[in-house]
Amino acid sequence: MLDTPGVFTTASRKAPASLQPGPHIVGIGGTTRIGSSSEAALRCALASAEMLGATTELFCGPLLDLPMYDPSNEHRSLSARRLVQSLRRADGVIIATPSYHGALSGVIKNALDYTEDMRDDPRPYLEGRGVGVIVTAFGSQALGTTLVGVRSIVHALRGWPTPFAAALNSQDRPFMDGRPSNADIAAQFDLVASQVVQFAAINARIGDMGDQAPLKAAAG
Repeated sequence: MLDTPGVFTTASRKAPASLQPGPHIVGIGGTTRIGSSSEAALRCALASAEMLGATTELFCGPLLDLPMYDPSNEHRSLSARRLVQSLRRADGVIIATPSYHGALSGVIKNALDYTEDMRDDPRPYLEGRGVGVIVTAFGSQALGTTLVGVRSIVHALRGWPTPFAAALNSQDRPFMDGRPSNADIAAQFDLVASQVVQFAAINARIGDMGDQAPLKAAAG
């Protein structure tokens, strides 16, 4: 993931060797307009996750310009297949959405609808994954309803919304040149990222214990 605001990529940045293997966190957010506030917020959160040893992958800007999800049509665009494949690999997810008329944007909802292609997976939908949520809005009124809506969708997809979510009023100018404008804003992104990474680490340890159980039984 590049640090330059307005540049999008899905390439993963590897964590330092001393921290490998780290969880893989997929970020979905922003708008089809490169450099939106929600995209800047997502980039900051993913950068924080990388500092904690995670690898990250970012879907934003034109990569969100997906065909409307149609369960009756098995054809998938390249971008749609890449999104689903990345979510299958993900140990955690961070969703950043603007609030449009009191709810998440249609672009983000459409991207999440593609998780229906994962319904028959060993880990269907977002099961077993911590999901951080970031909401931006021009004004404070829509922040709460949008946050509740996104968390409800995550629950429906069997994901685990993190206890903390970041809610940003764009009227307060939370960014300057794509960076948090103050320490309080930056701390919100750090906390979202840390909870997603921590959940992934805990889940991985639980999985390791499960893998070892048959071995212990055989040894006994």
